[in-house]
Amino acid sequence: MNDSSHDSPDKHAEEALLDHSVRRDLVRKWRSPRFGRANPERMNNPVWEWLIRSQLEGKWLVRSEIETYWSKHLLGPAACTDSPRWMFQRNWQSSTTLADGRVVLIGGEHEDSYDPDFYIYNDVVVHHPDDRLDIFGYPEEVFAPTDLHTATLVGEMIIIIGCLGYPEQRRPGTTPVHVLDLNTFAISAVAVSGSAPGWIHGHTADLAEDGGSILVRGGRTMGGSDGESQLRNSDDWRLDLASWRWEMLTDRQWQQWEVRREDGEPTHLVQIQSALLMRDMPSLQMDLERRMKDEFGVPTLEEKLGMRPDLDVAARLYRPELEHEAMPDGTGEIWEHRIKIAGVVVLYDQGMWGVQVTIEGELPQPTIEALIGDLRKKLSLLENAPCVAMRL
Repeated sequence: MNDSSHDSPDKHAEEALLDHSVRRDLVRKWRSPRFGRANPERMNNPVWEWLIRSQLEGKWLVRSEIETYWSKHLLGPAACTDSPRWMFQRNWQSSTTLADGRVVLIGGEHEDSYDPDFYIYNDVVVHHPDDRLDIFGYPEEVFAPTDLHTATLVGEMIIIIGCLGYPEQRRPGTTPVHVLDLNTFAISAVAVSGSAPGWIHGHTADLAEDGGSILVRGGRTMGGSDGESQLRNSDDWRLDLASWRWEMLTDRQWQQWEVRREDGEPTHLVQIQSALLMRDMPSLQMDLERRMKDEFGVPTLEEKLGMRPDLDVAARLYRPELEHEAMPDGTGEIWEHRIKIAGVVVLYDQGMWGVQVTIEGELPQPTIEALIGDLRKKLSLLENAPCVAMRL
């Protein structure tokens, strides 16, 4: 007599994932992303539906489980053999619920650019209340890969505004706007006029109470003195849906600066702040660094910097040697830090390549120079490398 209580958790997980309609020949056929050939092209297939349902039902949340199951049971080619695998674990995919209960999911990005499965999608997936799925693909010239966009329901259409996309598709100064027709699921680009926010992404878009316009706030745009920096969008914008004309509602003209390494290399701020959090447990920090080096060949922080960072400096990185008021970090963004100087909010936004500073109001130029100089000096000390400041 078999006692199921002795079965391994892995066995039960594999049984839950098993879908007999997903055969090895279908995996080989549908393993990779692709563009549609029509507007739209229905692209339903057992492999993609299986991956979508598994994600929607929460059967797995960790990609390693997919990879193990994929290779063990389906003998799917590894990600790095020729192209990324089609995945439905995505960031920055929009989700819009319709009045009839359908959920429309648009685009999104899987992983980051360093990953062999990195891909930005341009598809539309419709999840019906009875669990049916529609998967629509589009030619790249009709609808480019999109992430960090917004999707606003307006009657029988969804207005798709903005996107980050691949570097080669970004056009600073322009704002992509598309309409998804909910009757046909065709997508069309809209020719807009007026003063547009530029290549905006990560923003919010709210339909006005009268349904006649969309208000866009926040997010980032591509631009700056180098034409490639991601600038914080400081202003509010309105898109009139009758004329498809943009209107700039504010003109705040907040100063934005960036401090980064002079040699163009990424900073080590994530590792430095990890060490700061564990400063009362130095032996544990050193043990973790040794394990990372022994198992994965990752140099220690000291080896990367050529010294041990001064954690007292790290603790004061976003506390300038100026009279200021600390503000609580209650935005949910772990890389954002705010202070007030003379009643003006100063936002530090930490990224891989440096720290951006947004001054949300007017301060005397000597105060601004002292503020930015303080950050440049501290970052240079922490990185053990010269750092530069530039106005964006």
